Amino acid sequence: MEGQAAAPAAGTVLNALANGSGSAFAIDEYVTATVELRDDGPVEGSVAGEPNADTRLIEACVDRVVEEFGDGQGGTVRTESDVAMAAGLKSSSAAANATVMATLSALGVADELSRADACRLGVEAARDVGVTATGAFDDASASMLGGVTVTENTTDELLARDEVDWDVLVYTPPERAYSADADMDRCRNVASVADLVAELALDGAYERAMTVNGLAFCAALGFSPEPMVEAMDGADGVSLSGTGPSFTAVGDRDSLVAVRDRWSRRDGRTWLTTTQTDGTQII
Repeated sequence: MEGQAAAPAAGTVLNALANGSGSAFAIDEYVTATVELRDDGPVEGSVAGEPNADTRLIEACVDRVVEEFGDGQGGTVRTESDVAMAAGLKSSSAAANATVMATLSALGVADELSRADACRLGVEAARDVGVTATGAFDDASASMLGGVTVTENTTDELLARDEVDWDVLVYTPPERAYSADADMDRCRNVASVADLVAELALDGAYERAMTVNGLAFCAALGFSPEPMVEAMDGADGVSLSGTGPSFTAVGDRDSLVAVRDRWSRRDGRTWLTTTQTDGTQII
């Protein structure tokens, strides 16, 4: 029994750490999971190129799906990623989504569950192993469904989903930041700003929303807003992605090329991509 699926990474419109509301958009970079099941035994996970990676999340995703739809199967799960781990680009949510869908495919039951509910299985697994402070339903829903989503993470409710056609510029510095390590008290201090961002997102003003979000969370999480300032005259929207350290900017491709030239002078990786509207796919 084998299954494979690919899930897109995502950028942030609204970080849910302040008030429980979140919003994210899928981008055309992927995490792929391959699941091989056997009749019994433990689930063993691995991450390509990361021999010391924490594999608890992907193992928990397989366990969750098997508990719901299987019969005590064990096996292996291996993920490969186009995006760096702990970079704020939702690699954990993408890994969870890809693993859940690959396991459903291996069991032959992928059609028995809506993709939104499949996403919730991964969110529950993330909470079980403590890799996220909020459950990250906003990030996970964008990755699973594609496009941009707005969610209430305290209840795992999908409030809105839109298909957007944006060019996206991504800058990832060399350092890493883990969302579970974020200072929750400082994030809650910007809750009134997050409320405004949520209103903008629900009105469809995603680009304005992400810029306000970025300024607030750079302050709350201690990141320099300089990459945002460098992008503001060329991007329709720009934000710190997740709890950092990456930044994403959206807008016209020609204008983003000029921003790329500025960001490329910084240490790290800068690249152009696009939004993705198909979400997680079995392959």
